[in-house]
Amino acid sequence: MAFKISLNDGERSALASADQSLLDAFLREGIWLPHNCTQGTCGSCKCRVDAGSFDHGGAPFDTLTQEERDAGIVLACQARAQSDMLIEPLAEIDDSVTHHPMRDVSGRIAVLEDIARDTRRLVIELDAEMPFLAGQYAELNVPGTDVWRQYSMANAPSETRRLEFHIKRTPGGLATDGWLFKSASVGDQVDMKGPLGNFGLFEAQDDPAILIAGGTGLAPMKSIVLHALAHDLIPEIFLYHGGRAQADLYDVDCFRALDAEHPRFHYRPCLSEEAWQERSGMVTDCVLEDFSSCKGMSAYLCGPPAMVEAAGKALKRRRLPPRRTFKEEFTEAAKIAAE
Repeated sequence: MAFKISLNDGERSALASADQSLLDAFLREGIWLPHNCTQGTCGSCKCRVDAGSFDHGGAPFDTLTQEERDAGIVLACQARAQSDMLIEPLAEIDDSVTHHPMRDVSGRIAVLEDIARDTRRLVIELDAEMPFLAGQYAELNVPGTDVWRQYSMANAPSETRRLEFHIKRTPGGLATDGWLFKSASVGDQVDMKGPLGNFGLFEAQDDPAILIAGGTGLAPMKSIVLHALAHDLIPEIFLYHGGRAQADLYDVDCFRALDAEHPRFHYRPCLSEEAWQERSGMVTDCVLEDFSSCKGMSAYLCGPPAMVEAAGKALKRRRLPPRRTFKEEFTEAAKIAAE
C-alpha cells in the first residue's frame, strides 16, 4: 500500500510505501529535500509533520530528541508513512538549484587500482546515466548483502555513465576488507543508487574558494575542481590536501598539471608526519599561514570529522563566515552503527 506524502506548499507530493523512507520517496519523485548522511546521524533532513501518522523508524535519540518527537518532528531519512501525510522541511529549500532525481543504476567495474596507502580508485561504467552535481555521492551495494555504503563521485558531472570513487580501507570493514580490497575484480557488477547529498558546488559564485580535504575527502573536491575549471564557476581556487606522509597523497600529477594550466587554480598538499620538500604540518595550520584574512571568500571542507571541525574553527579565526563554509564529514560505517 502506498500513501500520498505532500509538502505543505500544496504543490509537491509523492507516493511512499510503508517500508520506504519519506526522503527516498521524495527524491525518487524528483522533489528535493535537504539531507546529508541519510543514516539518521546529521539531522539535516528534519521535517515537521502537519498531518498524518508515521513511524520514526531507526531515528536515534541523539539526533532526534524526545522533545522534538513530541512536537511532531521526524527525520525524513528514517520516518515511514502510515497514512497520507503533510510535512514541512525545517531547512530552507533552494528552488534555484536544479537537482536530479535519485535512481537505481547498475554497472561494471572498469578500473580498480591502488592509488595511495590503503586507498583504491574504483571506476564503474554504468548501464544508464546517473546525472549528479559536483560534490554529491552515491550509495553502493556490497554484493551478496543488503548493506549499502556511501562514496562521493570524484569525476566531473559531465561524465554521467562513468563514475570514479576514492575508497579508503577500513580494517575489518564489510565493504573494504570484505569486498573492494579482497574479492572485487574488473568486470564485476555493482548496483548503486544516487545522487545524494547536500554538499558541493551547485552554482557559479563570485568569491574565491578554499577547498580543504583530508584523505579521501579529496574525492568530491576533485569533482568540484574539474567542474569549476571547465565552466569558469569560481574566480580562484585554493585546494589543500592533507595526509600523514607522501604515501597518503594521490592524483598529485593531475592537480599539478591543473595548477600549471590554470592560473586561478592553486594546489597545496600538506603532510602532518613527514618532512619533505613542500608543506609540512597540519593542513589547517598551512591554511592559517597562507591567509591573514579569508573575508570575502567561501570554503568547502571534506574529510574526517576532527579535520572538518578544526578547519571550520581555523577559517572562522580568519573571518570567513560560517554561512559560507560548506562541510562534508566522512565517518566510518562502524562508528555510525555504534552511535
